[in-house]
Amino acid sequence: MGIDEVGTARSLREHRAVSDALVAKHGGRIVKTTGDGLLLEFASVVDAVECAVAVQGVMAERNMGVPQDRRMLFRIGINLGDILIEGDDILGDGVNVAARLEGIAEPGGICISGSAYDQVREKVAVEFADLGERSLKNIARPVRAFAVVRDRLSLNMQVGRAIPSLPSAPRLSIVVLPFANIGGDPEQDYFADGVTESLTTDLSRISGSFVIACNTAFTFKGKAVDVKQVGRELNIRYLLEGSVQRSGNRLRVNVQLVDAGTGNHLWAERFDKPVADLFDMQDEIVSRLANTLDAQLIAAEARRAEHSPNPDSMDLFFQGRAWFNKGLTPELMTQAQTFFQRALTLDPGNIDAMLGLAMVDGAVGAADMTDNRLARFADAETTLSKVLSLAPNSPVAHLHLGLVFMLTKRPAQGIAECEQALALDRNSAGTHGLIGYAKYLLGRGGETEHHINEAFRLSPRDTIAHVWMLWAGLGKAQLNAGTEAVAWMHRGLEANRNFSAAHFHLAAELALLGELDQARAAVQAGLALDPSFTIRRFRAGTATDDAIYLAGRERNYEGLRMAGVPEN
Repeated sequence: MGIDEVGTARSLREHRAVSDALVAKHGGRIVKTTGDGLLLEFASVVDAVECAVAVQGVMAERNMGVPQDRRMLFRIGINLGDILIEGDDILGDGVNVAARLEGIAEPGGICISGSAYDQVREKVAVEFADLGERSLKNIARPVRAFAVVRDRLSLNMQVGRAIPSLPSAPRLSIVVLPFANIGGDPEQDYFADGVTESLTTDLSRISGSFVIACNTAFTFKGKAVDVKQVGRELNIRYLLEGSVQRSGNRLRVNVQLVDAGTGNHLWAERFDKPVADLFDMQDEIVSRLANTLDAQLIAAEARRAEHSPNPDSMDLFFQGRAWFNKGLTPELMTQAQTFFQRALTLDPGNIDAMLGLAMVDGAVGAADMTDNRLARFADAETTLSKVLSLAPNSPVAHLHLGLVFMLTKRPAQGIAECEQALALDRNSAGTHGLIGYAKYLLGRGGETEHHINEAFRLSPRDTIAHVWMLWAGLGKAQLNAGTEAVAWMHRGLEANRNFSAAHFHLAAELALLGELDQARAAVQAGLALDPSFTIRRFRAGTATDDAIYLAGRERNYEGLRMAGVPEN
């Protein structure tokens, strides 16, 4: 309007003539106009979305060849909800949500509510990007929002011809943009570049990842970037960006993971550390980031897969991993196993899904969730042997084979597998934790805490950190340090209560300390997650013949009885 008021008004009328015809064609009703906006009502939310796609498709074609500053770009918000009718007008939160969704849509884009998405998924020929829960102005509760992926808007639906579509960005595709040196100190500049390079290398070790090389990433150094444009240029799904700042004797590193398609921030973290040896600091920060990003990227891919109308084998694998990461209970393991099996049905050669199945079998046996633990360990060992025949340099496969060896009275072989895992991935925090557990199985519980602390140094917010805390507690219990054991076990359950075995171990230690009411409450929490747990099953889970370990097991049996765990 500021450049050409008359021309803009004329252009708007022309565009309205086209869009109004499309609204009528799709059975919509123009309720009212509000300045440069429209309120439309449809009897079918599918018709509403198809109309919106048609409008934006035609608008995209009409804008071709028009200078950027003179293009007419509509935003469209769609909600499925209850309304109040007053004459020809409609009111209420159902209308207000649609208006707020229009406000967060991109120019030329379409944003719909979760209630609308649930009805149109698999019924309209477009893809959606999950924008997550959004707090909207004057709307009491957050609203789940989805955006139509603009590169997939199908013009052939409206104008009779297809337009070429961009290839879909690979899964787990990411670029680590050069970390910004906010302080300007040249020494920090070297540190920032070192973090960028090392993190790029470490992320490339994630199975199935596609990481843009440093040479390309560094072409963006010192530039203000549009994350969506970078995502399109590099054809990637995620960007990691960060900054380094020194203040006195402390160094601060900020990082954030961004969805390249929507520009939304998926995760952010900040490290504040006293300035010490910069190379040691770089290694620690990189290892923490790599371990955390592994879990964050899997969660992001799982969310995408949930909304895929035709999930493929890798979509199903990511959903399985997301279930596995939620905790260790029979129900969660069954869910994870189902997705891994479905993934292998679609692609019998999916190594990641094979590894997922082995992880489930090992976890079910290790956490005493079954009476057939030896059979589950045998299945896990068979699967892991197959994985290693296909991918001998898989550190995760060596790690889980180490667990199977440890729990089938082969602790020395288990530790050897862990050492192989560390040789392949020095940042494998889980491997350090598992070595600590092996020390407990060998009657050397006094050494367990050291290894657990090393795991935490590398990955303080790991998805299985609650397991490490239980292992640290078991090490303390073996030393008859019951109070310290209980403290570690409480920490583990505060981190993740979805760990049935941890509740039972805590109950035993509490009972031995004379805290019978708390012990019985812990048993009830454990039985709610695993109703079939018994002392008989726990007895069958003896892992080694070490005398110190066996003596501790006898204490456990007595504690479980005192706490009220069923015998059979």
